[in-house]
Parts: sequence; structure tokens; C-alpha cells
Amino acid sequence: MKITIKDIANEAGVSTATVSKILNKKDHNISEKTRKKVLGIIKEKNYIPNTVARSLVTKQTKTIGLVIPDITNPFFPELVRGAEDCASAYGYNIFFCNTDDKIEKEEKYINMLVEKMVDGIIFTQSANNNEEFNHLNQIRKPMVLIDRDIDIPNIKGKVLVDNFNGAYKGVSYLIRKGYKEIAFISGPFSTKTSLDRLEGYKKALKENDIFFEDTFVVEGEYKEGWGKKAIEILMSKNISFDAVFCANDIIALSAMKFLKEVGMCIPEDVGILGYDDIYMAKLIEPALTTISQPNYKMGYEAVKLLIEIIENGKAKEPLVRLNTELVVRQST
Repeated sequence: MKITIKDIANEAGVSTATVSKILNKKDHNISEKTRKKVLGIIKEKNYIPNTVARSLVTKQTKTIGLVIPDITNPFFPELVRGAEDCASAYGYNIFFCNTDDKIEKEEKYINMLVEKMVDGIIFTQSANNNEEFNHLNQIRKPMVLIDRDIDIPNIKGKVLVDNFNGAYKGVSYLIRKGYKEIAFISGPFSTKTSLDRLEGYKKALKENDIFFEDTFVVEGEYKEGWGKKAIEILMSKNISFDAVFCANDIIALSAMKFLKEVGMCIPEDVGILGYDDIYMAKLIEPALTTISQPNYKMGYEAVKLLIEIIENGKAKEPLVRLNTELVVRQST
């Protein structure tokens, strides 16, 4: 037979309202003796609160939606872990959604999260989203943007990385190492992430009196196979390059594999610079020089920011911008 809140109240000799206050941590006016007695009975009876009924009282479900574009990209699992750890610490649960970088799935999942009555949503836009984000403008839940920046009115907070300076410091390092013909294998320019990294790349070239050439930049996607395809494009155009700056590490790993297959030595013939510092970056041979992002911290800070907005209506600091770090290994 299912135990109810009324059963707990009867055994404890208190009202159901008292039990409800203790369960919802609104028991500041209840004695410690009563609180311990009620919690002891709850534990003994293995009582599981009705979360739907509780949400009707508190107007909160203690759940958060997390929407990311590509769980197969090793960058995102660490971000998700940070988000889960923070949510758990604050007594929240997470609904996790993977869009495969498809706008249709993105819209479907966000609508589903609203139907599930989540208290708020953390969101990374699809790289293929070239629309005006109409589906996001209709959402009335608190939303925090993470990783990829967009400008829409109902975003209440953002957790971003300084992609401009990350690219700038990485390409500047390549130039200091003696590389002069540096190609850039980019993700899609539909994301501000890619545009910021392009601008950082261009600034490093300009400061070192290296002429920027459009032909040295190949725009594509944040997918593993894009590294090989991009190198093939550069070679088909007879573009001579002595280093390659890749938009993320999985692109860099794909490019390295193909370059070695065609007989080029890394870093003697070509230097390779990645972005993200995924766990595989230090396991390959040669180990990958890369720009490290605080992906775990991004996830943690995004949940922390969203909970502040949920519980207080707004955030004291709605924009959190995290720094990157150059990690030098053997690929340069």
C-alpha cells in the first residue's frame, strides 16, 4: 500500500501542512525535534514525495533542461558532468537532450521541456540554425545560453568562453614558433564561436605582418570527418601551408591522421593546433597542442547561474565569460 503524506502526518502527530513544509525545506518556524521526528518517519516508511503535487504547491519542479548539439563530441560530456554535479548540489535534476546539430530536433526538445514543466533551460544552439530563433522567442521559461553566443531577448544569462583571445593566443604562439603559412580549418560561420576564432586568427596574423588570405580559411562543421576533407580541399587548391589551426580537437585529430597517411611529418612538415583540450588530445602521437576550454566549469557555472535566475528572478552577473589556456604539446 502506498504511503501518503497524510500517513506520515498521522504517525508523527502533526498536520499535513507541517510535513509539506519540512519536505519543501520551508520549516524555519518548525522545531528541530519535530523536524527530526518527521524525517525519521519518512526514512523508515521509505516515503517518496509526489513531485507533481509538490510542484503545484511550490510552483517549481526542481528540474532543468540541458540542450546540447552533439554528445559524440568529447567536449560536451565534460560540460554535462559539470552541469549534473552543480544541479545535484542544489537539489535539482536534469533532463538532457541531444539535437545532433539539427534545428528540427532542437525545437522539438525545447517544446518538450516546456511541456515537462522544467524550471529553466540551458541551451547551446544548433550550428545549422540560420533562422531568427522564433521558437526560442516564444519560450517563457528562464533560459541560459552556454558555449555558443546568440542575441535573443528572452535569454536571461550566458556562460561563454573568450574565443577571440583563445584563437589569438594560439595562432600567436604558432607564429613565434616560426610558422608563417597558417591555414584555419573552421566550423560553420553561422555561429559566433567560429566568427570570434576567425577574428582572433586574423589579429594574430596582422600583428605579425602576415597577410591574411581567404584561401587559407576553409569553413565547414565541428565534426570529425571535416579535418580530412578540409586538408584535401587545401591540397586540391595547391595551397602551401606549414601549420594548421583547427576549430576543435576532433577536427585536428582527423587532419593529423590524414596528413600522416599522405607521408607528412608532424610537427616537422606541418604544425597542428587544436581547440578544446579533450582527453584524447594528450593520448595521440604526437600529443596535440591545443587551446584548453574550462568545459566542466562551463556546465557547472551555467546551472549555478540558471538556478540563481529561477530562485531570484534575475542574476547579479548575467554574463559569465571564462578564459582559455594554451596547452603546448608535441604537435607544434
